[in-house]
Amino acid sequence: MDENQKDLLKHLQQVESKAGEILTDRQEIVALDMRRNDDRVGMRALQKQKHDKAWLTVGPLLMKMSAKHAEELLKKDQNQCDVEINKLRSELKVKVNELRDLELQPPVPGLMLKPLSHSEMSAMNQVLGL
Repeated sequence: MDENQKDLLKHLQQVESKAGEILTDRQEIVALDMRRNDDRVGMRALQKQKHDKAWLTVGPLLMKMSAKHAEELLKKDQNQCDVEINKLRSELKVKVNELRDLELQPPVPGLMLKPLSHSEMSAMNQVLGL
């Protein structure tokens, strides 16, 4: 192979590697979202029941514990899922822009937008007279 073909092959490997990372992150976000939804379903079931004890699966283990403690564990897991999902989503934006750079395309317009904070929104409402 000559030098030009080696450079092209290296570039294609970089593009494929970055695209693979993006797809893996998206799959992980979907899996975490499903886990977060399962936690929500479990918390709702615990709130509806009238028993003091509840059975909870933790990995391969089946444990009996107080309903309050089980609900606290589900809330902690749900919060952890939220943090991980937000982290993956913010990293995903950077990776998408890196991929577009490798493909010699401009960044996605509006990809890095952030919502207004509560104080910024209240200031906008005052300016608009709402």
